[in-house]
Amino acid sequence: MNTIELSNLKPAPGSHHRKKIVGRGVGSGHGRHATRGMKGQKSRRGDTIMTGFEGGQMPILRRIPKRGFTPPFPVEYQVLNVQDLDTLFKPNSSVTPEYLKSEGIIKRRLPLKILGTGDLKKPLKVSAQAFSESAKAKIEKAGGTVTVL
Repeated sequence: MNTIELSNLKPAPGSHHRKKIVGRGVGSGHGRHATRGMKGQKSRRGDTIMTGFEGGQMPILRRIPKRGFTPPFPVEYQVLNVQDLDTLFKPNSSVTPEYLKSEGIIKRRLPLKILGTGDLKKPLKVSAQAFSESAKAKIEKAGGTVTVL
């Protein structure tokens, strides 16, 4: 049994193919037209065709209708649900983005938005950059306070 060393490594049989050498005469087997066929745009040199070009037909990108609007600088939020606050914090705790980041609950440096999925049964003092209407209602219903930063 041979040990694996750099000196005796070989590729698997059939996995290594010889490079096709084209345009080096008829005797090479790939001469004359150099595997490009006979005529047409792609047989000529400098044959780069623009991406999306469909031979003069109106391209698909221009045929389909454009709808809606994409804001150029969208605000991306890091989200946390009300049910997460209920499981992670004791009653009357103060919840701030800095505290959540220091505890590793949120990872990225993005504005924090509290969403209203789940139930909240304890009063909390929650500070964040944004709140959904349902989250605000649930926090205030549980006896907590909402502060928009």
